[in-house]
Amino acid sequence: MVIVAILAILLFAVAAWFAVSAMLAPQIRRSENLEQIEAYGYTGSAAIGKADREVRKSLDLVAAAIGDALARRVRSLREEEIQRQLIAAGFFNIGARRFFGYRVLLTIALPLVMVWFFGLLGVSAFGLVVFALLGALIGWLAPRLILVSRAKRRLLEIDDGLPALIDLLVVTLEAGVAFTGALRLAAERLEGPLGEEIRLTIQEQSLGLSTLEALENWLKRCDTPAVRSFVRAMIQGDRLGVSIGTILRNQAIEMRARRKQIYEERAQKAPIKILFPLVLLIFPAMFLIILGPALFRISTGLGK
Repeated sequence: MVIVAILAILLFAVAAWFAVSAMLAPQIRRSENLEQIEAYGYTGSAAIGKADREVRKSLDLVAAAIGDALARRVRSLREEEIQRQLIAAGFFNIGARRFFGYRVLLTIALPLVMVWFFGLLGVSAFGLVVFALLGALIGWLAPRLILVSRAKRRLLEIDDGLPALIDLLVVTLEAGVAFTGALRLAAERLEGPLGEEIRLTIQEQSLGLSTLEALENWLKRCDTPAVRSFVRAMIQGDRLGVSIGTILRNQAIEMRARRKQIYEERAQKAPIKILFPLVLLIFPAMFLIILGPALFRISTGLGK
């Protein structure tokens, strides 16, 4: 009975795959043409396996086609919000619709894998249905949760590294280097998300944007309190004619004070956060070790 249920699910999944592929064939062909246009004049590295590139390209095309079809039919997907979160998380080459497509593929693939695995373990048909529903739920919700978590962590790293960036800028500006040159020198020495954002800002300047426009685009990508304060201070300083070095020194003092307040707030939250593992995990073990021998002796004495 379990084998018949598994075969029925697999056959249904294959039929659904062929039906979706037939409906999305025009979108896939259009995506292939767009990929060819984007790759025009590009010479890729020969070190990357051709088979891996083809598989990834096929998955990208199918995910993009599914995302396009889903976005046209469902109006409540919050595409702009997802795109902002993708950029904040550092996924610059993935669009919101392709992300939706991968969520749909994972929602289909994960239940099939779970049904196959637990079917081999001899789980009943009702259990397989439960695991299939659980897999579909995880496949749809997990990518969004991971994306939000990574975006928050990346933005927090940018906020934490911004005082170091300002210190570098102050030193280079006082040495007589222009602001754009100071950004380039800082980008060479900074690593992680902040270094990536600074290099992207410099690349936008190289493409023709002004410094303030590139900084405003950085604020759109990473709308955090520290970045917002830094960019607005740069814009106001440029408009009012205030010295950039003075502005940056004030910004460094303000950001360190803000970071100190944030750390103090986290320290105050620590006792509340540690309360739950303390009550649920540490206290039971302590009671078992301390009171266990006494309870054993009492029970032994009463038994006599």
